[in-house]
Amino acid sequence: MKILKTLSFLLLFGLVSLQAQEISNHAIGLRLGDSDGFGAEISYQKQIKRTNRLELDLGWRDSREYDAFKIAVVYQWVLPIDGGFNWYYGVGGGLGSVDFEPRFRDDEPFDPDGGLFVFAAGNIGIEYNFDFPLLLSLDFRPELGLIGYSDFDDSLDFDIALGVRYQF
Repeated sequence: MKILKTLSFLLLFGLVSLQAQEISNHAIGLRLGDSDGFGAEISYQKQIKRTNRLELDLGWRDSREYDAFKIAVVYQWVLPIDGGFNWYYGVGGGLGSVDFEPRFRDDEPFDPDGGLFVFAAGNIGIEYNFDFPLLLSLDFRPELGLIGYSDFDDSLDFDIALGVRYQF
């Protein structure tokens, strides 16, 4: 019983001593990277609550096999680590359009159809908030294809990116 009281006290003390950090009202910048090929996204973050925000990304992907653009929306929870460091996690999804490059199949020219795709996404990352209005982040966003072209339907893509954003 004494151990239970001590653990309860430590848990309560830990929760009370956590300081909720301030996240900026708005941040805009670039999110660069991808799991295959090069991708860039124009990224906008809007604070919803004290420790929650909404991230909207408009991006394009370029690889040897296809060109695509996509829109992603992710709701994030932001938690402090120490100093200017935070970590965050979130859930969301998006949609996009893909155009495949012509290729050969069975030694014959083949031009696959592209089109619209829909995906669900998770998000986890770490960020550093400088004393001036700059935010650097590194995150991992697994994306699961839900509807669309067969290469994007039921496929899992591991999107890793570096973010550079101006806060205002």
